[in-house]
Amino acid sequence: MEDSIRYYKNIDVVNPIMIAAWPGMGNVALGTVDYIRRKLKAVRFAEIKTDPLAALDAVEVKSGLSKFPRTPLNTFYYTKDPGMILFEGEVQPAGRSGIELLNKVLGVAADLKAAKIFTGAAFPMPISYKDASEIYGAANKEPLRDYLKSSGMRLMERGHISGLNGLLLGFAAKKGIDAICLLATMPHYAISLPNPKASSAIIEALNRMLNISIDVRELSGYIKDMEERMAIIEEKVRDVITIEEESVEPHPHHQMKIPDYIVERIEKLFIEAKGDRKKASSLKSELDRWGLYLQYEDRFLDIFKENQ
Repeated sequence: MEDSIRYYKNIDVVNPIMIAAWPGMGNVALGTVDYIRRKLKAVRFAEIKTDPLAALDAVEVKSGLSKFPRTPLNTFYYTKDPGMILFEGEVQPAGRSGIELLNKVLGVAADLKAAKIFTGAAFPMPISYKDASEIYGAANKEPLRDYLKSSGMRLMERGHISGLNGLLLGFAAKKGIDAICLLATMPHYAISLPNPKASSAIIEALNRMLNISIDVRELSGYIKDMEERMAIIEEKVRDVITIEEESVEPHPHHQMKIPDYIVERIEKLFIEAKGDRKKASSLKSELDRWGLYLQYEDRFLDIFKENQ
């Protein structure tokens, strides 16, 4: 089944700004667009109908009975003042299905002669939840990069922006559409938790860049709730993550194939750390010594998320 666009109403907007988002780390991008949509009372005008099998990877179970989940929504909204198109995708399809969906979104942007497309993403850093979320920018054209700098935005110097929130830049460039991604810093130990502080920072950056005024004060309660949860995690991982990172020297053979006995030792340390979190420091040291921490990061942090 090929993706198709269903329009619910004709809209009259002139060279609108589009902000598009899919779920990602910290739900930063989607949280940004969802808040803007609700705050501006944006009106739905179109939807991309996708193949129900494209994003299917599980069944739902309730009271012992399984069923297929509903097909994820991909919805367009608009506001006339400011002239803006908002797109929210509930899931990120992978591979060809994701690219087909992305091209449909860009097709709508081209048809409506969107002046620019903005998207967002998380920028995980070794920072505390107490730190302000800072914004970095990446653009798909040199003049846009200059625009970011003139707006006082820090540039993302190197790295990758994964998923459709990042791929949008590349595919928009192929269609001659200006696109910018705003990345908000957040604690790297909390990428699985929603981060409304990061979403708020992106909204405030958009306010400055687009000369609009979207009040973010309603997010303060949500930010407080999430920071209370992050405080629990940070307290548990602080000694292991920060102090050990400063003191452990990488093993000189960390780029070579890891011996089987080392892999077995690491697995044994994981088992011990789950039973006694005090053993997590030894596990972290071993991962750092062999340059394997990033490979095992999610699994390592899960030790501290259990029984919160």
